[in-house]
Amino acid sequence: MAAASPLAPERFPELPPIAGVTLASAHCGIRYPERTDLMLALIEPGSAVAGVFTRSKTPGAPVDWCRKALKHGKARAIVVNSGNANVFTGKRGRDAVAQTVGAAAKLLGCDPREVFVSSTGVIGEPLAAEKIVAALPEAAAAARPDGWTTAAQAIMTTDTFAKGATRSVEMRGARVTVNGIAKGSGMIAPDMGTMLAYVFTDANIAAPALQAMLVAGNERSFNSITVDGDTSTSDTLLLVATGKAGNKRVTRADDPALTAFRRALDEVLVDLAQQIVRDGEGAEKFVTIAVSGAASPRAARRIGLAIGNSPLVKTAIAAGDANWGRIVMAVGKAGEKADRDRLSIAVGGVPIAEKGGPLPGYDEGPVARHMAGRDIRLAVDLGIGRGRWTVWTCDLTHRYIDINGSYRS
Repeated sequence: MAAASPLAPERFPELPPIAGVTLASAHCGIRYPERTDLMLALIEPGSAVAGVFTRSKTPGAPVDWCRKALKHGKARAIVVNSGNANVFTGKRGRDAVAQTVGAAAKLLGCDPREVFVSSTGVIGEPLAAEKIVAALPEAAAAARPDGWTTAAQAIMTTDTFAKGATRSVEMRGARVTVNGIAKGSGMIAPDMGTMLAYVFTDANIAAPALQAMLVAGNERSFNSITVDGDTSTSDTLLLVATGKAGNKRVTRADDPALTAFRRALDEVLVDLAQQIVRDGEGAEKFVTIAVSGAASPRAARRIGLAIGNSPLVKTAIAAGDANWGRIVMAVGKAGEKADRDRLSIAVGGVPIAEKGGPLPGYDEGPVARHMAGRDIRLAVDLGIGRGRWTVWTCDLTHRYIDINGSYRS
């Protein structure tokens, strides 16, 4: 495994147990000869589930299954393999999902619709489901409430560090916890959720309310990041609520009792999304793009992503070049309302340009020093409305080409 990204957190966070959830990992030999490649989460009966999935028109068989299973609203298990995406594999791919789901459901004595599956890795190669099926009994027997770290490691592909986040809040007299793990490093431009992310809580919340909060939180987190502008065929984000915290059941997303929980959920989602950017393939700089003054929040997000997806902007950042002209270019190509003479740009809090040109007396020295750092802040104000949004991305280095040029070798 490659050395950890220079933007990685110091350590994997300590995730407390979630009542009703146990986790395990296993080595199936799907692709990686010397590391785990299977994650199993076992969930107490009656747990509610919500999810969002890729809007790619060429999704994998696991995504198709999860979309159908989600209608049932309950979850007993999540099975995830790394190394093979089970995408563009035809009937063999569908059969692999059916074998995995069937084996897990039989093992737990549950409805197959309560088993969710994900796969991540190489596209277009058949998945050896028999290896997963063979590993499930031993993994289930070894599942533990404190298995978060090894579970997060098992779902990694080109990731250089495991990703986890946790928050805890009071909710109707009970202490509830939200834990999440995720994976992602390349092929990152979500158009629904993330690469793969699994969030668990012991709060007692009905599936429809979970779904509404997840969709909204996803827009502010995973749908606001980009590494390379490519949307994965396997993107999956699941949220499970076991109801074991003891709070009175909440059935509506607009219930005031969910205010603190919603904030905690959003913080976990944003934390995980930012970690994915910090692990962007070849990344050496983490970039925050704050767009304001746009015609609408949607317009602000689209402009932010146009900047974050621009190879010219990203390579300038990699080089530490305060080339604000490339930011202007990206704003203009976004397809949203903009006025060149109202546009203003700042880097690292230092105003650079406004009213159609550079600020008189602009000194590039402070900006160059900021651009030489690891955390880069870009601020763009369109000056035409009240729409604002924040997008996160990373720089584009030659290492990205090295990683993806040799991915299948």
